[in-house]
Amino acid sequence: MKSDKVSRRQVLQNSALIGITSILGGKDLLPDRTLNKPLLETPPLTRQEVNAIEAALGKKGTYHESQSVHSIALPRNDLKVTIKGEPVPIALGFGGWVAFKRTVEGDSTVMMSDTVLLEEEVNPLISAAQANGLEVSAIHNHFFYEQPRIFYMHLHGHGSTAELAQKYAATIKQTKLFPANQTAAAAGRPAGELFDIPALDAIVKGFGAVNGPTYKYTMGRDDLSVMAMGAEMTAAIGLNSWASFAGTKDSAHIAGDIAMLEHEVNPVIKALRANGLEVVALHNHMLDDDPRIFFLHYYGKGPATQLAQGFRAALDELGKPDERPMKH
Repeated sequence: MKSDKVSRRQVLQNSALIGITSILGGKDLLPDRTLNKPLLETPPLTRQEVNAIEAALGKKGTYHESQSVHSIALPRNDLKVTIKGEPVPIALGFGGWVAFKRTVEGDSTVMMSDTVLLEEEVNPLISAAQANGLEVSAIHNHFFYEQPRIFYMHLHGHGSTAELAQKYAATIKQTKLFPANQTAAAAGRPAGELFDIPALDAIVKGFGAVNGPTYKYTMGRDDLSVMAMGAEMTAAIGLNSWASFAGTKDSAHIAGDIAMLEHEVNPVIKALRANGLEVVALHNHMLDDDPRIFFLHYYGKGPATQLAQGFRAALDELGKPDERPMKH
């Protein structure tokens, strides 16, 4: 073990000093700046490693320099999805992703992925993942009322960057997830014409990103230091809370996810229900995460500003101390 390795106690002490800007809604909430400098110095991916990832998948991605993460979006543009009979854009929450990050020690890389699947696609992908040396960390729903029925399967792996990228590409090669097998996104009015974005930003106390007809907030948990497989989990590799808006300002859909510690779960549920949002799933996304993180998916329909208030209320429950009675 290296003599200069940061201890878990030191990490937690440093975490307390940094504060919770992203939870409180500071200006760091721009989508590509959801974190301050990571608590732990993670060696960056090299240009050669990024090239290897993009060559294996045949698609350019985004390198999040402050988090040392390279991610590639995997939207399911081939699907036509309705919720309660109403068509919704794929960008509302039917896009997957894969992300790569070095471990803190720098001697290997961690890969995380979320895949969007029809139910008949789940078990073939499990078999392909295991045949290629990747692991399944979660399988679950993110929505109610959607047609066709959609499932989300999280995959992870650990090893060299180039090998992980090749394994992942081989796993999804014969599926609609693979970029070369994808169709172009459907055209639509941009979110800036559909929503009062300044009003939403004021309520959420942050800034989102326009993705065609949707507007999405992505909030990191930089009040926490979460480790998995030797790497520090950050917003770009899956440790985030998000809210996506589709529709119009007067009749909007909201779908999203809240990343929580154990003691935050039920206060978040209470806040969402008090604001008329439906809780649709509660589960893990990762294995071996420390501390353990739970993810809650929610949905609502109504005036966009009212839905935004529900998301903000849930965020306000994060970062509070655990005040539950001691369990014996």
